[in-house]
Amino acid sequence: MSELFVKVCGITTVEQLRWAIELGYDAIGLMRVPHSNRLIDVETARELVKHADGRIKTFAVGLTLEHVKPLQDVVDTVQLYEPAQVDSLALASATPPESTDGLDYWFYDPSHGTGTRTEVPDWVHDVKAPFILAGGLNPENVAEVIAAYQPDGVDVSSGVESRPGQKDYHLMKGFIEAVRGTQQQ
Repeated sequence: MSELFVKVCGITTVEQLRWAIELGYDAIGLMRVPHSNRLIDVETARELVKHADGRIKTFAVGLTLEHVKPLQDVVDTVQLYEPAQVDSLALASATPPESTDGLDYWFYDPSHGTGTRTEVPDWVHDVKAPFILAGGLNPENVAEVIAAYQPDGVDVSSGVESRPGQKDYHLMKGFIEAVRGTQQQ
C-alpha cells in the first residue's frame, strides 16, 4: 500500500457514512459485536452498505463469523478476531496469526475494540499481510503512532466520538487530516 489505509469503525448512521466518504476515509466498519455501543442490526447495516454504493469499502466487524454471517454477502471485507474461510478477510488480533493465507488485512488490535492504546511489539512487521494498527488512536496521537510504527493503515472508532457510540464530524476530520499530514512530510 502506498497511501495509508484509513478505516473508521462503528459507523451507525447514513450521516456518519456520508462524513466518512466526504472526508476521504478508505473504509467503514459496521459493528456486529454483541454488547458494543456501536452494534447495529442487520437491516441497518445492509442499508448503510447500499448507501456506500461502492464509494467507500465496507467491513462487517465481529468477533466470530457467526456475528457477521448475515452481511458476508454484501460487504467488501469481513473483519474477525478468529480465522475463517471468507472471500475477503481482515483478521484482528494481539498475537501473530498462525497463517496469513487468504488475509487481505491484519489488524493489530490488542484492545479488542475497547479503544485502549498499548505499545506495539516489533514482531508486527514480520506478519506477511498489510498491517493495520487499531486501538486507542485519536487525532492527537495518530501522527506520532504512524511515525513510530510505520503501519500500512490505521483504524479508529472511539477516538473520533463525542460520547460512546456517537461519531463526531470534527474529530473524524481532525483524524484523517492528521493521518494524511504524515504522508505530506
